[in-house]
Amino acid sequence: QVQLVESGGGLVQAGDSLRLSCTASGRAFSNYAVGWFRQAPGKEREIVAAISRVGGRTYYADSVKGRFTISRDNAKNTVYLQMNSLEPEDSAVYYCAARSVYWYTDGYYTDRGQYEYWGQGTQVTVSS
Repeated sequence: QVQLVESGGGLVQAGDSLRLSCTASGRAFSNYAVGWFRQAPGKEREIVAAISRVGGRTYYADSVKGRFTISRDNAKNTVYLQMNSLEPEDSAVYYCAARSVYWYTDGYYTDRGQYEYWGQGTQVTVSS
């Protein structure tokens, strides 16, 4: 089992940057594929980015391609989401999620139902 804690959210202006962190405790984080999701008021929770267990493969939603970067440092049990050129439409609660995977796999997952563990979320608000 793994526990996830997100941090780094806040209130910024359009065009600013933020870096979110997802830190895991429990089992070695290299055993997990990780995804970042977000949920705005009245909307479904949606995938933002995903990364395979050793970081060899990544996925980005079209809405964030070229602006967001997902990365991980398994030695620190942490996955990051660097968010640049933020827009008001990026305002949401951001969640990280983890899914245990076999050691020989290096895939990512984009469906929220594929994830076993979730953090509590961190609020990102972008003002225009």
